[in-house]
Amino acid sequence: MSINDRSNFGFQVNSVLTSDGFTGTHSGKPLGRTGTITTPHGTINTPAFIPVGTKAVVKGLLPETVRELGGQAVLANAYHLFLQPGSKTLDRAGGLAKFMHWNGPTFTDSGGFQVMSLGVGHKKTLSMEAAKHNAAEVIAKDKDRLAKVDEDGVTFKSFINGDTHRFTPEVSMRVQHEIGADIMFAFDELTTLMNSREYQEASVQRTSRWAKRCLDEHARLTRERTDRPYQALFGVIQGAQYEDLRRMAAKDLGTMTGAEHTSQTFDGFGLGGAIEKPRLGEIVSWMTDELPEDKPRHLLGISEPDDLFLGIAAGADTFDCVAPSRQARGGTMYSRDGRVNAKNSIHKTRFEPLEIGCDCYTCENYDAAYLHHLFKSREMGAATLATIHNERFIVRLVDEIRASMTDGTFAELREETLHRYYGKEYAQEVIARAS
Repeated sequence: MSINDRSNFGFQVNSVLTSDGFTGTHSGKPLGRTGTITTPHGTINTPAFIPVGTKAVVKGLLPETVRELGGQAVLANAYHLFLQPGSKTLDRAGGLAKFMHWNGPTFTDSGGFQVMSLGVGHKKTLSMEAAKHNAAEVIAKDKDRLAKVDEDGVTFKSFINGDTHRFTPEVSMRVQHEIGADIMFAFDELTTLMNSREYQEASVQRTSRWAKRCLDEHARLTRERTDRPYQALFGVIQGAQYEDLRRMAAKDLGTMTGAEHTSQTFDGFGLGGAIEKPRLGEIVSWMTDELPEDKPRHLLGISEPDDLFLGIAAGADTFDCVAPSRQARGGTMYSRDGRVNAKNSIHKTRFEPLEIGCDCYTCENYDAAYLHHLFKSREMGAATLATIHNERFIVRLVDEIRASMTDGTFAELREETLHRYYGKEYAQEVIARAS
């Protein structure tokens, strides 16, 4: 197999959102679109929400259940799978899809997010609101961290047992090739909104140098592993809240080729890093405005309804986020009229579905009183039923958005959905951001 043998992977734009999107870009072109991603394990109709199966499983759900609720693909975490059970184990098993008995496309992120976020003490997430953190919390020099960045890569300690490991672009590529996902991401440096402009500039340049190394190692491993189908590699665009850095990074990665293997380019792009929530659509549009139109774009870590409408209008094709399953495990469940806490006493004698009219397995078979009972009793089934509902809610919403882009009802769906979920005032604010 040559490094350009990509016959098992492709992307096709099917339609373009001609109005109510981010059209005030440098090029003047509309950005939102529907499309189809083709992979060795099946196709993905875009826009699409990709459920997160961090450790080769969506917590609480069987892979068959994820498929039944409409999931087209799953995204696993290279960092976690590297630590446990080890990427070589997945390689021997025949790759991620076979290992987890998932009959569909798979993604892996590079491990960069977890190496950084866990390493600097952010735990689960990086805030998209800079005001919540002061500079010392983010970049304190005297704090004992689990991750240290240098030009060659990142040295970090396992959050499991404290063992020291090292990720470089080459290591990340090897790990992800062994995991065997259909789509993987180049190793990048994650920054926060609190890092200085000077550091952001240096980081974007470092990520660019790492990206070129990823392309070369990806080409080498593809030539070496001829018994495996081609794995698509997405470059990751950083630049925080700075338009010039975001556009520069997008242009750079959009045309980048490997230093040693000049014919190897990126198959798609990850829109990464911490993004100011009030400016999400605007920042995404800076990147998509500069990227090739014939390659897919994945917006990392997004699942809130307002962010989905803004991201899709700005040209993002796929999304992933742990929030639907994580919030479900705590009893927070989504509905057309906003979030609902299944633990609240109001549901104790509610003998009807938690969301009337919902087509998920949970709402079609169980009532709110039973869910309330399971959560108050701390039964494991509570997390399973709540996760089914939340994942179905977000998957279905993105499916509805995709359909509205084709039939010309995007603006109406956006107004109705955001009005019910957040209230009229905030819905109007979100719509105004896209104009």
